[in-house]
Amino acid sequence: MKKFPILSLIVVFFILFANCLNGQIPEGSLPASTNIRADQCPCILPDLSVIFRIHAPDATKVQLDLGRLYEMKQDENGIWTVKTDPQVPGFHYYSLVIGGLKFADPASESFYGMGRMASGIDIPEAGVDFYTVKDVPHGEIRSVTYFSYTTNSWRKLNIYTPPGYDRDVETSYPVMYLQHGGGEDERGWAVQGKTDVVMDNLIAEGKAKPMIVVMANGNATQVKGLGGYTDEAMAIFKEEMIGNIVPFVEKHYRVIANVESRALAGLSMGGGQSFYTGLRNTNVFSHVGIFSSGIFGGIANPQGKQFDAEAAIPGILTNSSAFNKSLKALYISVGEQDPRFEHTKKAVQTFRDNGLNVQFNSFPGDHEWQVWRKSLHDFAQRIFK
Repeated sequence: MKKFPILSLIVVFFILFANCLNGQIPEGSLPASTNIRADQCPCILPDLSVIFRIHAPDATKVQLDLGRLYEMKQDENGIWTVKTDPQVPGFHYYSLVIGGLKFADPASESFYGMGRMASGIDIPEAGVDFYTVKDVPHGEIRSVTYFSYTTNSWRKLNIYTPPGYDRDVETSYPVMYLQHGGGEDERGWAVQGKTDVVMDNLIAEGKAKPMIVVMANGNATQVKGLGGYTDEAMAIFKEEMIGNIVPFVEKHYRVIANVESRALAGLSMGGGQSFYTGLRNTNVFSHVGIFSSGIFGGIANPQGKQFDAEAAIPGILTNSSAFNKSLKALYISVGEQDPRFEHTKKAVQTFRDNGLNVQFNSFPGDHEWQVWRKSLHDFAQRIFK
């Protein structure tokens, strides 16, 4: 009989039995909203520290990877437990580490981020409820398939339609094209970003104009074997967005098909794509949003050189009045603990010193979804006015 290595046995046992104990929620804590079941940990304590539990009696070492590694301790019943430090409010990916391999927690929902599926936990922020489901009219997120002539393949879009879209068939809407970051796809804004909830609440409060939000997979350049913000890579993204996605949306949805009614925005990698494609094509997009992009600095420059706004977007500094005339809104945001923060502020000041109208905001947090949710919430209120 073939023998399995001990690690394989641990993995098999983990898959079969790894879960939190039912009905064992620690006193004073609440199960995370990202849990699959409400009677399991992870459990959030009042100080925002978190208790994780896993049943893996045959494992010899279990760790929690939540931005840093925590050592979990085993009891006599084979239950491994750890209490973390207080966590920053917002969404955090995490993994369980057994035998040096990373696994999703069976007690948690899994999310596509970091280039793979991982567990996630949403830490609540006191007094912040703009991404909480409320008793207001709700729109829908629709998963649709379109054919890309750029990649010669069928690809996915997530499309938010505002409340009443199917009933009020005489109304057409402006469109925001909203791009994810690196290691993510069209699911990021729809799931982790809670775009539908953010938009439902804003529209109900009269703070944002009803609009369609298109969440596309921005990895067309990777399909072509390209990365970064080279001219070749950005030409492919432009072709995918302007040549495939925009025409598909305008053919199949009731949208206002003019430049004044199109916005392009994104986070991190998607922010860089929005910067280049939006500002190089102001005849297509009149609203551009750039959230937490590394193009201004703070990380390794994708092109290996100092950021040069004028070289990237000719005329943006020397003929800013033309951009001010074309753009209804140019918006930049970043997290205040993000390594990109000071570089972004410097770029914004350079733009303003050269007469470019830039709307800027920053939010507490690092390179994370809480900052991007707030960026979407802020940007959506400023466009299509």
